[in-house]
Amino acid sequence: MLPATLGVTGPMNWLRKVMLRPAPGSLSMSGRQKVFAVVFVVESVFALVGCETAPSAPPPPRPPEVAVYSVQPTQVRLTTELPGRTVAYLISEIRPQVNGVILKRLFEEGTEVKAGQVLYQIDPAPYQAAYDIALANLGVAQQTLEKAKATLAASLAAQKEQEILFHLARTNRERYEQMYEASATTAMERDQAVTNAEVAEAALNAARARVEADRNAVAAAEAAVRQAEAALEAAQINLNYTKVTAPISGRIGRSQVTEGAIVTAYQAIPLATIQQFDPIYVDIPQSTSQLYRLRRALEEGRLKAEGTDKVKVVLEDGTVYPHEGTLKFRDVSVDPGTESVIVRVVVPNPEGELLPGMFVRVVIELGVQQDAILVPQQAVQWDSRGEPFVWIVDEENKVHVRNLVTERAIENRWLVQEGLKAGDRIVMEGMQRLKPDMLVQVVPWTDSTPTSGQEASKASGPTNGK
Repeated sequence: MLPATLGVTGPMNWLRKVMLRPAPGSLSMSGRQKVFAVVFVVESVFALVGCETAPSAPPPPRPPEVAVYSVQPTQVRLTTELPGRTVAYLISEIRPQVNGVILKRLFEEGTEVKAGQVLYQIDPAPYQAAYDIALANLGVAQQTLEKAKATLAASLAAQKEQEILFHLARTNRERYEQMYEASATTAMERDQAVTNAEVAEAALNAARARVEADRNAVAAAEAAVRQAEAALEAAQINLNYTKVTAPISGRIGRSQVTEGAIVTAYQAIPLATIQQFDPIYVDIPQSTSQLYRLRRALEEGRLKAEGTDKVKVVLEDGTVYPHEGTLKFRDVSVDPGTESVIVRVVVPNPEGELLPGMFVRVVIELGVQQDAILVPQQAVQWDSRGEPFVWIVDEENKVHVRNLVTERAIENRWLVQEGLKAGDRIVMEGMQRLKPDMLVQVVPWTDSTPTSGQEASKASGPTNGK
């Protein structure tokens, strides 16, 4: 029996060794020739068996199967989502306008106050005394004015009397001169008439001077009255300032002073601060590069503006604020530190849900792109340089690499600016084994998460800076 460890060629080697081993009483020459013949036959049989069991060549591999998506242009409404901070619509810092001691605080901290509502009461005693003095001074000035007016009236009457006497004296002088020329009177009588006329003229001039002086006295008295009235008004204003009132309606914060505190006019530290929240501002920094891209897209016709100025506000927890805001204005200067401009939005806040200083996100509509190319994100890959590309299947079902210029992410798709056209077939599944110019078997791809190109998109910014 042959050893169990021998392989296919093992029996032949063993048989040769047995046949060629010399031993006493071995076979004769003719016997050995017969054994060699048997060995030859056995080797031939093993050789034929080995040829029949040799493996055959493998069949050629089948082309890999890939799922493709056919690119079709669609209309998409582009939006951008920017961070912002809420700012009070109106802010008023309450400061005293007179010196004094706080007697009372007349509001509750953290509550709504109305414009004109008294917030603090400053000790009015010294200002009341100043008002009383000013009122008395006004009375004195008014009496002085009345006296000056009476004196002026008397002066005017005396002037009128002197004018009559002067006209009479001048007439008498003319008569006596005529009579003297006709020798009807003496020279003494004529000279007396001339003297009386000159005396009457001097008295008239004196009366006119007194009238002018009395008029000046009346003017001075009137000025004194106006001065006293101004002093009384100033005293009244200061007295009113002892009641510190709210200049605007809104919510008032905590008080910085207590009763008994000494305050000074227009001090640096405000007594309290009132902020108006309805409506409320949202200040949004927008980069200048974004503005340039938007302007170029509008000028080139790739983007169509629809003239809307409504924006949506998203709160910190991701919920959409129920009231839409309105674009108010864009700042005219650029912040050199951030290279951005401030866009201000006015948002209704009737429930007071938004408070100043809150972080929110604002969705602003940029416009509508008519022939937008949207590609599912799973089809886009990135090379070692960070450039996006996709696998394209040509008409011969061969795959090629196509570099892209993407603009922004819209939900689960990329908005492609350059690199694709309508009708291009891009590989969605089975791209792991692909090589350029490889023949593939194409099957249609089914999108399990469809998105509508009509929905408003949120911009994630440029992806490859081209």
